Amino acid sequence: MIIEELDITTPDGDMPTWIYHPEHDGPHPVVLYLMDAPSIRPALHEMASRLASAGYYVMMPYLFYRGGPYREFGASDEDMHARRDLMGTVNPTNIIGDAEAMLAVAATSGEAEDGKYGAVGFCMSGGLVISLAKAMPDRVGGVASIHGAWLVKDTPDSPHRGLDVVTAEIYFGWADNDPTAPAEDLLAMREALDSAGVTYELDFLPEALHGYAPPHGERYNREASELHWERVHSLFRRNL
Repeated sequence: MIIEELDITTPDGDMPTWIYHPEHDGPHPVVLYLMDAPSIRPALHEMASRLASAGYYVMMPYLFYRGGPYREFGASDEDMHARRDLMGTVNPTNIIGDAEAMLAVAATSGEAEDGKYGAVGFCMSGGLVISLAKAMPDRVGGVASIHGAWLVKDTPDSPHRGLDVVTAEIYFGWADNDPTAPAEDLLAMREALDSAGVTYELDFLPEALHGYAPPHGERYNREASELHWERVHSLFRRNL
């Protein structure tokens, strides 16, 4: 496994990014692997490496770069407040510039395939990958929203709006009793997807909590997490 760390220049500054890809048999399809609110930590590095080992060029950016240098977050009140503030620096508009900057770097690598790319988002970034599918329909082959948060909002840029332009396949892993993704939002998202004719798959997981996918966390659910791996691999085999 090849692991690189570099700063990628975006319209808003330098974005620390980790790249994972196999040593052999390239070039590999590009997958943008977007962090959740607790930031990039050992669990996400482990997951990015696992995905890359299946034959992908995985790019994992630190999305809070607009608010300061890279950092991990703990569970203290201070860290929780800082994290909440930083979440506001990432939105469905500026994630597009971040993606374009990453794809420009990938285009210079002989290990990255020049074709449709995929994206995986967790928690706050579950909606961001849908924004990419809407903004770049000719480039995005498949995206996965894993315990995505705030997917239905009363704003024009809500992930559930404007889906008629999407050509990518979308996978949702939807946890039960998730305050950031209540049952009424699930119904609204299904209606929007069906109305727009989007190809999608959605697993509703009554035994899983928000945050079930990353290992080692207190909400980790092995069965649900392994299901998300199965679905993501299947999604990308079909579309990348």
